[in-house]
Amino acid sequence: MKNVSGNKKGRPGAVRSGRKGNKQVGSGGQGAQALEGRKPTPKAEDRPYHPAGKRKAAKDRFEAARGRHGASSTPQGRTGRPPQRKTDDSELVTGRNSVLEALRTKTPSTTLYVATRIEVDDRVKEILTLANHRGVPIIEMMRPELDRITGHDSVHQGVALKVPAYEYSVAEDIVERAFSRDQVPLLVALDGITDPRNLGAIIRSTAAFGGHGVIVPQRRSVGVTASAWKTSAGAAARTPVAMAPNLTQTLKSLKSMGLFVLGLDGDGDVELDGLELADRPIVIVVGSEGKGLSRLVTETCDAIVSIPISSATESLNAGIAASVTLWEVARRRRHG
Repeated sequence: MKNVSGNKKGRPGAVRSGRKGNKQVGSGGQGAQALEGRKPTPKAEDRPYHPAGKRKAAKDRFEAARGRHGASSTPQGRTGRPPQRKTDDSELVTGRNSVLEALRTKTPSTTLYVATRIEVDDRVKEILTLANHRGVPIIEMMRPELDRITGHDSVHQGVALKVPAYEYSVAEDIVERAFSRDQVPLLVALDGITDPRNLGAIIRSTAAFGGHGVIVPQRRSVGVTASAWKTSAGAAARTPVAMAPNLTQTLKSLKSMGLFVLGLDGDGDVELDGLELADRPIVIVVGSEGKGLSRLVTETCDAIVSIPISSATESLNAGIAASVTLWEVARRRRHG
């Protein structure tokens, strides 16, 4: 067979260049850049997705936000007045402790219902005295009728107080008020919690451990109902609850004011007993027992905190988890 390339030696079709030093066609030299090696790995705090990077970014935000809280200007990204839920015009607060606390804190009230032949103790005496002093109409009714208006599953203990629908606060206003009093803000936000008893327990714990307020989302979340009010043992009368049209945006707004957002999760990267941010402005986010924290809220958090428990098979409900965390933060602030 004739060699069409004109070469007398070598395989047919091979071409040999007469110039020396030219780069040969092939893979040689094409991977030279890859062989030079990668650049040095950034430090953990320089990587925005790393927990250390999130802590550094939060610290920088806090330092940048200091000194701005006395200004009258509205923080950028502020969520504004909360939309009011479409609820009935009034709510019934039931139970002697809840009714007494509502009257003590001068919660707007329209009517006090008292069961006929009620067993009068010191609480009932004070309830009647406060209602009379404030001019609240007192209606005495048979116990079956009181059962009907409060709901047959309600433990009213013979008294019920009719109050207007709950008026929600603004999260940023709660923070500004704490800063104006030279206090370190401490708030609790709920993510997807629908049980009013959990909300009531969290409000009660927030008040007990020096918290400044609670945040609930507008959608897919429980609001301050009579059941939540009763579980709070009246703490809802002195602890403001803010409604967030969008929880993620509200958390980002609070971060711009210098707060650190800590999410609670069993698989957190920071254990509660190793928390180093207790003395800083904090908002603690509690997720639902079944689904935990939502993805967007998790991405907004500066750190995910876990509570060490002795058994891996056990878990804490939202109210208890919030209480334990609030206690630890209060303890560290008290001794820190």
